[in-house]
Amino acid sequence: MNVILLEKVGKLGAVGDKASVKAGYARNFLFPTGKAIPATRSNLESFEARRAELLAAHNEKVAAAQVRAAKLKDLRVAISVNAGEEGRLFGSIGTRDIADALASSGADVQKAEVRLPNGALREIGEYVITIDLGHDVEETITLAIVPA
Repeated sequence: MNVILLEKVGKLGAVGDKASVKAGYARNFLFPTGKAIPATRSNLESFEARRAELLAAHNEKVAAAQVRAAKLKDLRVAISVNAGEEGRLFGSIGTRDIADALASSGADVQKAEVRLPNGALREIGEYVITIDLGHDVEETITLAIVPA
């Protein structure tokens, strides 16, 4: 199924690109979320009329993501947890724990934006965590896991 992208979608393309996707992906994700429309002649004409508006909205989202990234730059967060003698945690630190720690330090980060390098963290130490703010804007933070 051919679609016209109304916003940047992962590896499919940018605003205004035509993409060929499976029908189920288009029907169940792209169309309901407003990320794409079917590539018909009338939709192509209406898209061309709205192109400047959609590009301006995309640029606003990118600018907002860059502002959020600037707030996260060089941020260092510590999480205090119970740990054993050898530095292993009683449990683990996941994306929700990191998002909550960032929220308590004043950053606006959602759980889905946290990218862990190798799954949940299970040992004491310092980790470099990537925060994916969307629209190809990423920032890294330093997370210190310290014993309580």
